Amino acid sequence: MAERRVTVGWAEGLHARPASIFVRAATAIGIPVSIAKPDGTPVNAASMLAVLSLGARGGDPVVLTSDAPNATPALDRLAHLVQSGLEDLPTD
Repeated sequence: MAERRVTVGWAEGLHARPASIFVRAATAIGIPVSIAKPDGTPVNAASMLAVLSLGARGGDPVVLTSDAPNATPALDRLAHLVQSGLEDLPTD
């Protein structure tokens, strides 16, 4: 299992527009990814309602995980998005 621990970089946290950006990116990578607060129950990163249910605020730590083969690059991209609070995924 691949895992990335990051701090939410959006000041408003993972709700409304930031959650929408994150969910869209998680869906686009095409592999199953979960997101959770440390010691919390992982939820589907491609589900808007699930991500909103986390209640993750700016500065909160979150954990991204995936059991998919070769998940590391995808998790790195999502982790960068969450941590930097960017509006979109970085391009290669």
